[in-house]
Amino acid sequence: MRSSTPLESPPESAPELLPAPPREPILTLPGALTAYVALLAVIHLRVLLPPDLENWTIDVFGFIPKRYDSTLLAIDFPGGEGAKVWSFVTYSLLHANLSHIGFNVLWLLPFGSALARRFGAIRFFLFMAVTAAAGALAHLVTHEHAVAPMIGASASVSGTMAAAIRFAFVRGSFLSFNRGDADAAARVPALSLMRALRNGRVLAFLGIWFAVNIIFGVGSIAIGADGASVAWQAHIGGFLAGLLLFSLFDPVPRTVHAADASSHDVSNRG
Repeated sequence: MRSSTPLESPPESAPELLPAPPREPILTLPGALTAYVALLAVIHLRVLLPPDLENWTIDVFGFIPKRYDSTLLAIDFPGGEGAKVWSFVTYSLLHANLSHIGFNVLWLLPFGSALARRFGAIRFFLFMAVTAAAGALAHLVTHEHAVAPMIGASASVSGTMAAAIRFAFVRGSFLSFNRGDADAAARVPALSLMRALRNGRVLAFLGIWFAVNIIFGVGSIAIGADGASVAWQAHIGGFLAGLLLFSLFDPVPRTVHAADASSHDVSNRG
């Protein structure tokens, strides 16, 4: 005879609380940027070469505006015709000293990391080359007869800063109040160029950036122990190229109304 009393089911064990996934540090370097920084470091070992050979590498791979002077066809510059092509990019891989390379790498940490995550390796390296060439072109236009070689990645670094501000202040990105992890922060939909130029934070960033570069240029402020002057026109050339050409490299689909951090983030703060 069966009892009418229902069998009691065993008590359910309390659900296990899963640990929250660790939040990835925002400045963890992506592979593409790590490779780029490593390349700069390896190339900088040229300073260990004998002085004559080191100077030769700068003359061959540095950007020399005088090389393109049509009135000096009888003068042979190191590197020949090939240097007229490759030096538009190779100059950006050379640096004067450790402080020079360290300063550029320091600025690459936040902006270059975000851009490398967003673009992927191939787009990132191509972007660095294009902005370097834009910086060289701006330097050529403003220093037509200069003999001194220009070296340094500052034009490309400036390009990464300009490109990154197209999405840096969007809600959830790396310069907004409510940012996600590093990968998510780098892949938020970007603002269109016109919306970016109406954003208060972007305009403030642009104003400060241009002011600093103009001060360096007009004041003829030198950097490093050797007193090398700052090629600020190249910085502006790379910056404008990064700002204007960003959309050609950006693989992230852009929504019609990308969230503007200046309004959404502030409203969510207690």
